[in-house]
Amino acid sequence: MTLSIPDVLRIGAAEGPAFRIADAPTAPPKDAPSTKKCEAALEDVAKKIDDWQQALYAEDRNSVLCIFQAMDAAGKDGTIRAVTKRLNPAGFQVHSFKAPSYLELEHDFLWRTTLALPQRGRIGVFNRSYYEEVLVVRVHPAYVAGQRVAGDPADPAFWEHRYRSIREHEGHLHRNGTRVLKFFLHVSKEEQRKRLLSRLDTPDKNWKFNPADLDERDHWLAYMDAWEACVRATASDEAPWWVVPADDKPFMRMRVAQILEGALAELAPRYPELDADTRERLPEFRRRLEAAD
Repeated sequence: MTLSIPDVLRIGAAEGPAFRIADAPTAPPKDAPSTKKCEAALEDVAKKIDDWQQALYAEDRNSVLCIFQAMDAAGKDGTIRAVTKRLNPAGFQVHSFKAPSYLELEHDFLWRTTLALPQRGRIGVFNRSYYEEVLVVRVHPAYVAGQRVAGDPADPAFWEHRYRSIREHEGHLHRNGTRVLKFFLHVSKEEQRKRLLSRLDTPDKNWKFNPADLDERDHWLAYMDAWEACVRATASDEAPWWVVPADDKPFMRMRVAQILEGALAELAPRYPELDADTRERLPEFRRRLEAAD
């Protein structure tokens, strides 16, 4: 993928080894568009995404998978809603992945997401994904015991094996017609604090508050280390990471929409053409319809 988006880090194979999360901005640049301009741009891009999605569905050849990963309160849900709000539900699907169930733990860590991959002609959205297995699980290695898998999470080779599985999985998807877009919505610790406080102070947002989020926040530095290692190890040219500043929601949503639209434009899906015989008979079909009761 050759797409480039202003103010967003695209981390492919060449950039992966040198990625430092401390260098990745969480806020838009000072000359970023205003909120109103970001929202207007999002509307324009959403229309284009809708047009591409209809052609993608009709062509029924390729699919697109958007993976959203972030710290709590970064804005995954709102971004997914904003970017896909114009799409025909028949042409896209969203899957949110929570803690794995007993059945899911009876399989390898890629199994449950593989079942949810988008069909040809569709856009699939993962709200969290198999990347939790090298993020949350790496910060909390005790979870590995419940998975009953071989290997010691204290051994770096354990995580390299998981990274390798992910790279090979995404390469397989790309070779078989699924374009993988990986979004890391990068929010700052201070902005997260403000958003969590807002959930406490706003009655309509109380339901979003989870005390466990505060416990996870205590592991912030460990998560940043896990993120840095993850991006370095799983960035590829077939499935690059897009590290999107998330402290400003309108800016973030606009940029995510632009990345998705750009990927669809590179696929350039086309509506199928009628075969020559059917095309020649179009006047006949018109006459029959015009003469019909």
